[in-house]
Amino acid sequence: MSNNNNSPDYLRAEEGTNLKDYINLIRINLIPFIFITLAGLAVAIIYAVNARDIYKSTTVIKLFKPKGNILEAPLLPEFQDFGSDRFIANEIEILKSYTLREKVAEALIDSFNTLKDDDKFFLILDRESNFSNSSGNLKSVFSIAKMLESVKIDQKRGLDIVEISVESPSPYEAALIANCYANSYKYLNLNYNRQQLITVKQFLDQQRVEKLDDLNESEDRLKAYQERGGIVALPNQAQALIQQLTDFESKQKAVKIELTISENNLTELKKELKKQDPTIDAYLSNLAKESYLKGLQEQIARLQVQRESAVTSNPDAKRKESLIREFDNRIDELKKKLEIEINKTKAGLYASTPEEIKTLTQKVFEEEVKHQSQLASYRELEKIVSGYEKKFNQLPNRTIDLARLQREQAAFEKLYLLVEEKFQEALINEQSTPGNVLIIDDARIPISPSKPNRMLIVLVGLVLGLGMGAGFAFMRNYFDNTIKTPEDIQNKNINVLAWIPQIEGVALDKDFEFIVHKKPNSIPSEAFRALRTRIQFSKIDVEQLKTILITSATPQEGKTTVSTNLAGSFANAGKKTLIMDCDLRKPRLHNILGAKRYPGFVDYFFGQASYEEILRTSEVQNLYFITGGTIPPNPSEILGSSQMEQFLQKLKSEFDMIILDSPPVVAVTDSEILSGLTDGTVLVTSANITETDLMKKAVELLTHERGSFLGCVLNNFTYRSGYGSYYKYYYYYSRPSDSKVKK
Repeated sequence: MSNNNNSPDYLRAEEGTNLKDYINLIRINLIPFIFITLAGLAVAIIYAVNARDIYKSTTVIKLFKPKGNILEAPLLPEFQDFGSDRFIANEIEILKSYTLREKVAEALIDSFNTLKDDDKFFLILDRESNFSNSSGNLKSVFSIAKMLESVKIDQKRGLDIVEISVESPSPYEAALIANCYANSYKYLNLNYNRQQLITVKQFLDQQRVEKLDDLNESEDRLKAYQERGGIVALPNQAQALIQQLTDFESKQKAVKIELTISENNLTELKKELKKQDPTIDAYLSNLAKESYLKGLQEQIARLQVQRESAVTSNPDAKRKESLIREFDNRIDELKKKLEIEINKTKAGLYASTPEEIKTLTQKVFEEEVKHQSQLASYRELEKIVSGYEKKFNQLPNRTIDLARLQREQAAFEKLYLLVEEKFQEALINEQSTPGNVLIIDDARIPISPSKPNRMLIVLVGLVLGLGMGAGFAFMRNYFDNTIKTPEDIQNKNINVLAWIPQIEGVALDKDFEFIVHKKPNSIPSEAFRALRTRIQFSKIDVEQLKTILITSATPQEGKTTVSTNLAGSFANAGKKTLIMDCDLRKPRLHNILGAKRYPGFVDYFFGQASYEEILRTSEVQNLYFITGGTIPPNPSEILGSSQMEQFLQKLKSEFDMIILDSPPVVAVTDSEILSGLTDGTVLVTSANITETDLMKKAVELLTHERGSFLGCVLNNFTYRSGYGSYYKYYYYYSRPSDSKVKK
């Protein structure tokens, strides 16, 4: 058999790796495959049985942008583009923050201390293991906050809805944590939105108390002065002056308070802006103080003060109404110009501002403009008050003390009323400012567990077991460097003479090694007959092929078995056949044929036995054998001697076929020497034993200029190791003649 191209078409169609081949690979490793699969399944079943029930509870919240007002919270400047993914992403990050988790942890600890029921809690308790039902100690705030990192927070796709899901072995605890999480976030969000309002309210409350004290002290001083017998009434002119002075003085102080509030707001906004872009702060300040804008603001402030002054000093009602209308028209014109300039400045500013800080930049710029306007009003009022102060100081000495006391009392009274009004406005503003969180659906105590899905766990365990078992089979095959199929030999460009299936019963009865004699109708016997035929046709001139050397790469590959059965096949074909044991190191031929080792051809060479004594007949007709005899100390020298060559020539004249059983070629040089004396050499390889590299090395040693190397025989081959297709391949050629061929 020269190569696989001479195979019939239907056999070539069977070659290659297909699904059946992979299935057969698993069949080869069936025991470890089953063991690994069952181990994976057992682990999954144990886990599924012992796994604790997990309950899941979910609360749903809706996020929306709060309505704007002059005291919008600067701590969340990212609230923009209502409904955008960025807005929701920012809120989710706040939900995941340690600050919020810490507040939730504190709320959970309070709930635990209130209930005092260990059975309703699991995650916040320090239990020994997940499978333990024993009660444990309450964890620290830090540990609970760390545990809350596992809380699942997800946005519903395309909606402003966020779901907070909590899983716990305790259904009550799962619902409690989810609700605490939502409520803590709602409270924190509300505080963020009201933070600046609260600051303003606290400032106004402090001012209200201070102004009330100032008012009470001024009233006490006025009363004490009157009781000491001072004048109790002022001239009309002095009273009018005091009235005008106190009006402007109270307005100046009110503007001062508003200016302080504006400065505080501006400071907070600038802190946030510096976190986003430290370079834009000074630019916005300079932009708001631009000369044209500043000039318009000063003009508006001046006209407003002049209007108040004219109205106050003019007793004529019609004239007063006309003056108000005139001043209002001029002020409105200036305000329109100011608004146009501000809008132009905004447009240029926002075009060059990053998208993420546009809202914050707008707030800072508007607060800067407002601050500059209030500052201009304050300065104008300061000038008016200074003018009235001069007039006040020109009053007669007798009336100036009373006038000063009445002036203080009236100024503090008006200022207190103004501050009280502002405080009430801030209080209402604070209470009416909502957060941007609405709890749509409170978490409820789940009735049934959401995990584990025990059937799924078992199924996954089975699939993983199957996968690991198959993986083991493929990895074992991948790293296994042994010959398994005839294709493995052919892929190395080495001719395959035949493949011999495993001989059943050899492990129990060594007599089955000579199977062509013991069971001539068996499949292995037919395989040896196929080997005989292919050896005969391996050379054109059959007469030139009388001595056949059988060797192997390494021990325990079945070369003696192959030698004996091949010789028996030639004998059964009517050829006078001799098999000679040339393995002078570990001879076995005599054991298979049931004879003694002595005498052998070594004894014949040394003159200790005659030719007739070493030549023996076997139970098979036409089959003769010669054992090795006495084991010499120098086997290689004996086999390579001229005496050996002459002996072979003698045998060739008497026998049709001579089979030489020799030692492994890689281990010793005996076979390499004999291959130069014989007409043909056959290398025996054993499936799943012979390594590819050793086979290639053996072929190199046996290939020389004599050209006696005929090919390889794959011994102990099974259809399973051949991935199925090779079973048909050898079975087609080696089926017994009296059996039915299964196609």
